[in-house]
Amino acid sequence: MKTVKTYSSTEILRILKKNGWTIKNQEGSHAQLTHPVKSGKVTVPHPRKDLDPKTVRSIFKQAGILMKE
Repeated sequence: MKTVKTYSSTEILRILKKNGWTIKNQEGSHAQLTHPVKSGKVTVPHPRKDLDPKTVRSIFKQAGILMKE
């Protein structure tokens, strides 16, 4: 069985910011990020210690970032 690396919301935000995403809006427990070139937005639950691996996969997919497994 594979062990999947767990990510905190802070780590996810750091990765997204390194890839050019910026926080556009933050209300309640979610941050919304936009990219100057890529269309759409990415929503990250924040602050959370460990995000579910499916949530992490979905965030990376929305952002167009390949996830190392």
